Amino acid sequence: MTGSGRGGSFYDVPHVFERYLGLRHSGVSSPNYVMEEPALLEELGTVAGLRVLDLGCGDAAIGQVLLNAGCRSYLGLDGSAAMVEAGNAALHGTSGRVEMADIEDFSAPPSSFDLIVSRLAFHYVNDIQPVLAACHACLSPGGRIVFTVVHPVLTSYDSGTREKRTSWVVDDYFVDGPRARSWMGGTVTWFHRTVEDYVAALMRTGFTLTSLRECAPREDRFNGDVAELARRRRVPLFLLLAGTRTG
Repeated sequence: MTGSGRGGSFYDVPHVFERYLGLRHSGVSSPNYVMEEPALLEELGTVAGLRVLDLGCGDAAIGQVLLNAGCRSYLGLDGSAAMVEAGNAALHGTSGRVEMADIEDFSAPPSSFDLIVSRLAFHYVNDIQPVLAACHACLSPGGRIVFTVVHPVLTSYDSGTREKRTSWVVDDYFVDGPRARSWMGGTVTWFHRTVEDYVAALMRTGFTLTSLRECAPREDRFNGDVAELARRRRVPLFLLLAGTRTG
C-alpha cells in the first residue's frame, strides 16, 4: 500500500487491483455496467468543449468516452499508483492524462474546470464537505459536478456474505462514520453517510442540487439475462447526485 493510508491506496494491493478491474469490466456481471454507468452517462449529457476533472478516476475508463464525445480536456486524479499507471496507459495517444493525488488534498484555481466527475470515490473520504467546497471553488460559473457513491443502504452494514445476494441488511443507518468491510480480497474502510447527508453537504458548499438518482438497472444492458435483471431490481446499489455552481 502507499503511505497515505487513504482510500486510493487500497487498490495498490496487487490482488485487489486485479480483482477489482476484472469485476468492473465484466459486462452484464458488473453492476457498474448495468446500473451506475448508464445513469452517469445520461446525466452528463453533452460534454463537447468542456474541461473535465475526474476525482478518484481509477483506470480512467470514462476518460476515453468523454474525449471521444468532444470534451476539451480530461484530467484524472487518483490516490492509487496502480490506477494512475493503468489510467495513463488507457489514455495513451489522447490529450487526457492522469495524475496521482488524494481527493482530500485537491484544490485548483477558480474557473479551472467546467465539469467535475467522481465515480464511486467519495465514500472513501472521511469528510466530503471540504472536498465539495474545493470543487465549487474551481468550477466556472454554471459548472457542474456529477458524482456516484455506493448507496447508503449498502455502506450502513456488511453482512459478510460473499454469495450472490437478493437482499441486504440495513443497520445503524443514521449513525455516520467509518465502516470496515471485507471486499475484493482485502479489508477496506468506507465512510457511511445517509442520502440526506450527501444532499446537505452538496447544498452547504454552494451547489444547487439538479439531480438525484438511484441508478436503476438498464434492461438493454443485460443481453436478455432476465434472472440477473430481476436480481438487480431488488436493491439499490448506487446513488448519483448532480449539482450546479450558480454563482
